[in-house]
Amino acid sequence: MKNNLTKIESDSFKKYDFLEKLSGIIPPVESIYIKGEIPKNKTCVAIVGTRKASAYGEKTAYDFSFTLAKNGFLIISGLAIGIDTSAHRGAVDAGGQTVAVLANGLDKIYPASNNQLADKIISNNGCLISEYPPQTPSFPGNFLMRNRIISALSSAVIVIEAPFKSGSMTTAKFATEQKKPIFVVPGTIGSFNFNGSHKLIRSGARLITGVNDFLSDMSYDLIREENKKIELKTDEQKIFNELKKSSRPLSVDKICQITKLNPRDVSCALSNLLLEELVFQEGTNYQIKL
Repeated sequence: MKNNLTKIESDSFKKYDFLEKLSGIIPPVESIYIKGEIPKNKTCVAIVGTRKASAYGEKTAYDFSFTLAKNGFLIISGLAIGIDTSAHRGAVDAGGQTVAVLANGLDKIYPASNNQLADKIISNNGCLISEYPPQTPSFPGNFLMRNRIISALSSAVIVIEAPFKSGSMTTAKFATEQKKPIFVVPGTIGSFNFNGSHKLIRSGARLITGVNDFLSDMSYDLIREENKKIELKTDEQKIFNELKKSSRPLSVDKICQITKLNPRDVSCALSNLLLEELVFQEGTNYQIKL
């Protein structure tokens, strides 16, 4: 499929695990236009937030997305400037898949500044999707309606930075109606950009301060341990044990210092632990999936 534009009618959504989640949502989706590859067998997480993002918000969105994508999650967002752009970039830089849901026809990227990012999304086996046919402009109301698609496609929604009046609050509203869990990153007390975020937390959304909070609350670790029995090599077991004992993430240098292993052996062992989904990477540090 790749760069070809494909239209899929609603009566065919059930043929695809990814699109089947759109069946029955309100307002209903009549058809979907796709450019790129339709994802398969991935846990999808929406990362959303304001266009007028702070440097803190953009870095947080990027770091969350990078770490989750590195660990096999598919990131969904809206390709808008600000938080959405940072989320897509984090996934792409991690070599992971991401899906951008647009509020206009796929013959034109909006905003135009994200043209190259859109190409990278497709190159990484992700896709662009829209319910609007080609040549449909990005009317203001379209942005609010596309947010129901972002939440519907996701297993959970992470709100990074949201004022009271923002599309992210609409995404959270749709997620609540669709019975999807909502996670919120807190900000500075009194900050205009986090007024909506803090309102969501007071209304029952789950406060998270890192990727590990999200993984723990979603119990991905329990699912993994019940279904997989893994035999580790000596170096891998030694590193895993030290990460398990540590109260905080460890860098490669720190792991070398503790285990007395050389950097090459540590890097090799960590790569295998990542593949086995026993540890995850956050920036330059590593920790087990608690």
